[in-house]
Amino acid sequence: MSETLTEKQEAVLRFIEQYQMSYGKSPTLREMREHFGVSSDNSILKHLKALEEKGVMQKDDTPRGIKLLKSVKDRLSAAAESVKLPVLGAIPAGGPVLTDEYIEGWVNIGADIAGQGFMKNSADFFLLRVTGSSMIGAGIHEDDLVVVNKRKEPRNGDIVVALVDNGNTLKRLVKKDGKAYLHAENPDYQDIHPLTDLQVQGVVSALIRQY
Repeated sequence: MSETLTEKQEAVLRFIEQYQMSYGKSPTLREMREHFGVSSDNSILKHLKALEEKGVMQKDDTPRGIKLLKSVKDRLSAAAESVKLPVLGAIPAGGPVLTDEYIEGWVNIGADIAGQGFMKNSADFFLLRVTGSSMIGAGIHEDDLVVVNKRKEPRNGDIVVALVDNGNTLKRLVKKDGKAYLHAENPDYQDIHPLTDLQVQGVVSALIRQY
């Protein structure tokens, strides 16, 4: 980008990006005009010309006249590359087990959701269905799916799936004074201080909510 965009140019670019992500094509002049509540094509054309001159958009010969933005191409490409991950209802001691006893189903997950390095190391990931409301303060609700990396080294403050005193739970890991405990993001739930053992079985890297 050679120049800074004005507020209106940013708005037009953002609308084009959102439209392309939703429909896989560019909006028409009429659709842009209606979205921004203007009566003439001229104001829209003025912003499109400025975006082209500033190098953030390219015109083409299609009826809609705008090529897919680079940001959209990158995101669509990432989304097209996906891996089927198991959805676990629970995790036994020893870590995730891929058997009918524990697997609820399978879901396709792309790198755009799971993050960098996912496609190369997808075997390190699994999905867990959330039960209970102990993490609602972190935006995690019952029946949400969390994407969990079982190989990632847990850090202080990470949300983790853990086995504590032979019971599974999803909580925030807190390390203090050489000891570790699990913190709930809901004042109705107490922190969990292990009596004998705490094993982190995976670090949460993403959240999926289905309506």
